[in-house]
Amino acid sequence: MSQANPIRLFVTHLWEPADDYLRVFEYLESSRNFFYKNYSVPERRPAGDREAQKQELRAQISPVEVVVALSGLFAQDQDLLTFQLLYAKASQKPVLLVRPFGSEKAVPKALTDLADEVVDWDERALVDAIRRQARHEDTTRWDTIEFKLD
Repeated sequence: MSQANPIRLFVTHLWEPADDYLRVFEYLESSRNFFYKNYSVPERRPAGDREAQKQELRAQISPVEVVVALSGLFAQDQDLLTFQLLYAKASQKPVLLVRPFGSEKAVPKALTDLADEVVDWDERALVDAIRRQARHEDTTRWDTIEFKLD
């Protein structure tokens, strides 16, 4: 991954940029040396029926390397979110599921069954999981734990 070869990603949406959608990009932008291209365009809602919306979603998902699924959208439109994940899986795209922000509720089994990996809202965990799922890159980061001996 480099600036010349960014990771192509799609973040699930329901045709409007929600708080969780925007939060994903805040996390990605705050990460150093992480380059990506966003293929999701929630503000480009197609005119027409539900099938027109699904066709536009297919077009947005087709060129990507990884789909970042926002599980918090499940309560708002279960069918549309599930469609996005099913299409991603049918297209052999890895699905990275992000738990609902600020909630202790369990993620619905229907979503976890479609996910390749599930992560919490943590900038480092999100970026590392995207690298793993999109490019099979394993990070070499180490946690440093400081403790005091008495």
